[in-house]
Amino acid sequence: MTKSIVEVITMAMMNNQLNGQINLAAGTLITGKWNKNQYKIKGLLGNGANGTVYLAVSKDGEVALKMSKESTNITNEVNVLKKITQVQDTFLGPSFIDVDDYINPYTRENYYFYVMEYVKGVSLPKFIERNGMEWSSIFIIQLLSLLDQLHNKGYIFGDLKTDNLLVTNEPYKIQWIDFGGVTQMGRAVKEFTEFFDRGYWGLGSRKAEISYDLFSIAMIFIHLHCKKQFLKNGQGIKQIEQMINQTESLKPYKEFLLKGLKGEYTSAKEMKQSLLMYEQKITANKKKMNSRPQTANSQIGNGNQTRQTTMRSNVKVSPKKKRSHWFETSTILLLLGLAYALYFYYQL
Repeated sequence: MTKSIVEVITMAMMNNQLNGQINLAAGTLITGKWNKNQYKIKGLLGNGANGTVYLAVSKDGEVALKMSKESTNITNEVNVLKKITQVQDTFLGPSFIDVDDYINPYTRENYYFYVMEYVKGVSLPKFIERNGMEWSSIFIIQLLSLLDQLHNKGYIFGDLKTDNLLVTNEPYKIQWIDFGGVTQMGRAVKEFTEFFDRGYWGLGSRKAEISYDLFSIAMIFIHLHCKKQFLKNGQGIKQIEQMINQTESLKPYKEFLLKGLKGEYTSAKEMKQSLLMYEQKITANKKKMNSRPQTANSQIGNGNQTRQTTMRSNVKVSPKKKRSHWFETSTILLLLGLAYALYFYYQL
């Protein structure tokens, strides 16, 4: 008798809402009320205003299961997921698998959930930290290509932030994982995160339009390079501009970012093309800077050139420095090549 009471209390506690979210313990078995499919919870993937996402195991393998107490949240997301994944040869998001109700056998509470493909990968900031900042532009180009397709279907992503972005393995590819903020164009954005929201910064409304997503893109780029989020101080775009000026790797992109923040791009495709142009200019400038010492030496007069040659013959150039210079040049060329390859691959 005591054991069963403890079990009931424990299960009730595990399923109580915490800040509006459902808390399920690992090992909880979810059985669909209508379709009777079963899913065993493995762990928490993330929380959102519209529900909680878990990693679960089905008869066919690992899946992502999102659960909510509000049926409208689940219904809306399922409808969006079905629509945006119905694009031939294009995957805008995880594949939809199942939707059903779940009744807690202990508390008799009713929940609503849907199941989608589990995307294996690493968070975008973590990938950049491990592999280098040059990847930031490549993934932003990919992301803008996906957004352009989503926008053409009449939706914006809405809650676009680094937490909703994963990088898959082999090949490396950006993937968004939570569709709670996807909103039909013209309506009010229903879910957002302050740092990536132009309304928070006083730079526009929360109307679902293309420029709303493109503002978030600029803030994602800034977040990746600054490696932190910062609270507003009331100065609006001046504060963000100051952060750009204080971050060395962001300075070459200042004009590009400010146009995105001010809503001056008319489409994700235009913003993508602009970023590609900036990458081309930045690469050309770096190559020019690397070649300056050699150009200067070639312009020295014959007498000075002889003296410089003698001096250089007595100084050994470190093989390590040669390798470093070669690696830097190769990395720049690789970035440009990858960016253009991705541009043409994702071009509509």
